[in-house]
Amino acid sequence: MKYRKLGKTNVEVSEISLGCWTMGGLNWVDGVPNGWANVDEKEIAEAINYAIDNGVNHFDNADVYGNGRAERMLARILGNRTNNFIIATKVGWFKGTAAHAYEPAHIRHQCEQSLINLKREYIDIYYFHHGNFGDNDEYLDDAIEVMYRLREEGKIRLIGQSAYKHEDFVKLIPKVKPDVIQSFASALDDRFLKDGSPTRKLLDEYQISFIAFGPLAQGILLGKYSANNPPQFEPGDHRANAERFKPEYLAKVEPKLEKLKQKFGGTTEQLARVALQYLLHYKQVGAVIPGFRNLAQVKANLYGQNLPLTDEEFEFIKSLFADETKYL
Repeated sequence: MKYRKLGKTNVEVSEISLGCWTMGGLNWVDGVPNGWANVDEKEIAEAINYAIDNGVNHFDNADVYGNGRAERMLARILGNRTNNFIIATKVGWFKGTAAHAYEPAHIRHQCEQSLINLKREYIDIYYFHHGNFGDNDEYLDDAIEVMYRLREEGKIRLIGQSAYKHEDFVKLIPKVKPDVIQSFASALDDRFLKDGSPTRKLLDEYQISFIAFGPLAQGILLGKYSANNPPQFEPGDHRANAERFKPEYLAKVEPKLEKLKQKFGGTTEQLARVALQYLLHYKQVGAVIPGFRNLAQVKANLYGQNLPLTDEEFEFIKSLFADETKYL
């Protein structure tokens, strides 16, 4: 496994790390589906232990993943090994009884609860989970202040900012001054990493690393889904009403996936290697954090860990999906 230093910090993470969202299972937040179906803890444990044996040292979690379930599950599986790894978690989507999830008291409460859930004395990377700090950013300054206090107190090591729009990163990076940022990215949509993009400019200017979630486009880049037989998801699974899983979008992507298979091979492992190494070709990327629910998926994710793309291969993929603008 190869490792990358996060920005200007001394923290090194495995290029291929693991995202823990699936571990939360089926879930709703304010009545909106926010989870995943068919998660078995024994299968998750088997997958995590295999990942550790193969060099994965970074796990990305959040308070809202199963409303604490994913954090507690990770702690159970890691046991007394927990301090050997870089563990990230986030605050922002679960507001509990607060008027807004970025109320300072709520941030502190959730940090303390995440420490309990993770059985840790500190969180390696603590993220603001999104860029909405209330009307006219009313919670922004106080939220930043409490985040910095948590770092001074030793409860967190690095500050992260997750967001979903260039506008949020442009506004927040100069104010929050995060050590690392996180958002969606894949060969279908690498808007934050492209040359000349507003976020890419800030990554370079502030020497910040980018953590990429959704690098497999939730299985679309693995050819898992067909327009003729679109997937069906349970209530509580956030994918249930997503445009990217509907026949119209799948039909649009399928011919491009065929070209990908012709060049790189059509197995799940080969396609996973292409998708993950495409993002890792960007030096700004600190790690990719594909989700997983079993050993087979982690094995596929790690298959190409030492098989980077050539510049020609990268450009081929980039041109193939050049007209794709979104999958989220």
